[in-house]
Amino acid sequence: MFILGWIFFGAFIGWLSTLVMGKQSGGCLVNIALGLVGALAGGFLFKTLNGDFDYNQHGFIVSTLVAVIGAIIVLAIWNAVTGHRPLR
Repeated sequence: MFILGWIFFGAFIGWLSTLVMGKQSGGCLVNIALGLVGALAGGFLFKTLNGDFDYNQHGFIVSTLVAVIGAIIVLAIWNAVTGHRPLR
């Protein structure tokens, strides 16, 4: 059940990041993968910058914001590597 929650969270974060970036969706699996990698990257980034950041200590809103920031960074790197351009 825990893994299923992460999959849904990854899909949600991937969808939000594609909306913010203005990129056409790459599909459900790409959104899940980019969302999960982005959540991990965002958590790592904020843990490195802050030192004591932990998803369990913060609420859903802060955790979602951190994950979206990480997913946007991952999506920007993905677009640069694959040559996709955002719509905006």
